[in-house]
Amino acid sequence: MRRRNKNVSVRMTEDEYAALMVRVAQSSQTQQSFIINSVLGAKISGREEVKELQKLNGQFADTNRQLRGMATNINQMAHVANGYGQIPQQAQLEKLHQEIQEFRKECDANWRLIRQSISLQKVMEPCGTASNM
Repeated sequence: MRRRNKNVSVRMTEDEYAALMVRVAQSSQTQQSFIINSVLGAKISGREEVKELQKLNGQFADTNRQLRGMATNINQMAHVANGYGQIPQQAQLEKLHQEIQEFRKECDANWRLIRQSISLQKVMEPCGTASNM
């Protein structure tokens, strides 16, 4: 016995059907999967959007690694200052300042990419709502 045993037939104009086929192709899903996921409210993303999000994920992983490294450096300097009563050398502090400035630039670039990605998102509006009838 089939799990999906209900068949639905829908009539569309040529333009509606063409738009559906474009969105199905962009999603890299089958027509059935695309429609079911749309009905269930799933966020359907195109290949390019998924690639961009994967790129952002990699950038954040790298930024996170750099941040952990800077935090370790600061912690080591604090231990030296506390244990020996010595203040880190000016060159060490300047290098750390420069690393933090570069980290801020990377964070800003990632933030801009995220904002751009969010601005491309479109909310699917339900068809046939009371206001449209």
